[in-house]
Amino acid sequence: MSDATDFLYPFIEGDETDSATLLVDLSRSAREKWGESGQLRERTLSGSAEEIRVIAAAMAERFAAGGRLFAFGNGGSATDADGVAQLYTQPPAPPARPLAARSLVEDHAVITALGNDIGFDNVFSRQLIAHGHEGDIAMGFSTSGNSENLIMAFTEAKRRGMLTVGLSGYEGGRMAAAPSVDHCLVARSQSVHRIQEAQASLTHALWEAVQAAVDDLGELSEAPASA
Repeated sequence: MSDATDFLYPFIEGDETDSATLLVDLSRSAREKWGESGQLRERTLSGSAEEIRVIAAAMAERFAAGGRLFAFGNGGSATDADGVAQLYTQPPAPPARPLAARSLVEDHAVITALGNDIGFDNVFSRQLIAHGHEGDIAMGFSTSGNSENLIMAFTEAKRRGMLTVGLSGYEGGRMAAAPSVDHCLVARSQSVHRIQEAQASLTHALWEAVQAAVDDLGELSEAPASA
């Protein structure tokens, strides 16, 4: 087994020959990881319940006034940003409302042009300069909370009068302490895998709360489903 994956399955030896024992160990490892994931998700959702309500109310007000959600992140968090934009614009079933949202990682030409011509630290902030307005929402995903391009994006979003929401892991990192981040939901774990699983639960809980808050506000201003 490669040294790069030893931390995932430390009980597998390079010369492993006992398949029955190996299967037992793999099954036990999967159950332990699932248990850890469930405990973290439950703990994170419980500890974030009030802040989720507050964030959802603030987001609903902006959606009701025609605001749009811009989501962004790096690596696996980029796929989370894509998923969030799709969840808001194409909700799984009625009576959920489609809400205006856009992923800032979906356009490969824009990402690579900005990264090549200006620098990767600017790939999200420059898009917010082009598309973001007062009353919009900036939502950034990170497992460490320390990504420079997210911090720069939040700084630009705050300067433009946008609501800023971060999702981070570990102890929150720079994101949790940044004055440009209005709200930071933290999945406190040392495992990137568990953090992203908990963030997925936070994302869906927040979306459900936003839907409920939007319903309470009544009719929305005219706004496209895709930002």
